Amino acid sequence: MLDATTSYSLITRDLDAALKRTAQDPTVERATDKYLEKIGQITSVDEFLADPDVYGYAMKAFGLEDMTYAKAFMRKVLTEGVSDTASFANQLTDTRYKEFASAFNFAALGPAATQTDAAQTGVVDQYVRQTLETNTGEDSEGARLALYFDRQASSITSYYNILADDALLKVMQVTFGIPAETANMDIDKQADLYAKFVDLADFQDPAKVQDLMTRFTAMYDATETTASASNPSLSLFSSSSSSIDGDLLLTLQSYRTAF
Repeated sequence: MLDATTSYSLITRDLDAALKRTAQDPTVERATDKYLEKIGQITSVDEFLADPDVYGYAMKAFGLEDMTYAKAFMRKVLTEGVSDTASFANQLTDTRYKEFASAFNFAALGPAATQTDAAQTGVVDQYVRQTLETNTGEDSEGARLALYFDRQASSITSYYNILADDALLKVMQVTFGIPAETANMDIDKQADLYAKFVDLADFQDPAKVQDLMTRFTAMYDATETTASASNPSLSLFSSSSSSIDGDLLLTLQSYRTAF
């Protein structure tokens, strides 16, 4: 077992090589080949949801595999699209649903939605990255959290994005020594609290995100129990892979406005 600092450093030192090794794994290659073989033949939301090779692959690519069962929910995400600011995906605090609807833009493109680079090579790239993070978590959950945060940072436009994602929230709590019990506070007060520790603009600066992850991994190694089969940190990547449950998603919709 490697500590979070070492594992994260080894991977990010040559991320391209790590991604290439992951893509060449036989299991990943088979899943990718099936996806690419079928995705271009799909012309509707119904066909998309009905094909387990395509739908399952796509959901994992966006870290949403634990929501694969929720086809009615995902149908609404896809059919309403992202063009209308009032669409379902645009109203959800978790930005991954908007990203999903953008990649598979049936609402705007119809049958041509699966012909785009975003729906084909773009999704494959995300699947490989998601798999790398999952595999990393087998040795170091802290490194997996850091890789996930690093990937998601640029999409954080509101403190509520952090509060809506257990994994992002965990990183912030560990980095700044914020007690987990603060999650019981009023949500607006929680947002105000995190605003005192980090500026939203910092998430758009790769150098500042890197500094943040360096601090996080050091704090994780110093304060957190290392990965084991019963590590409660693993639950951070369940329920939509770090997402919140459906009821809370709907509750947080009214708190989407970025600071």
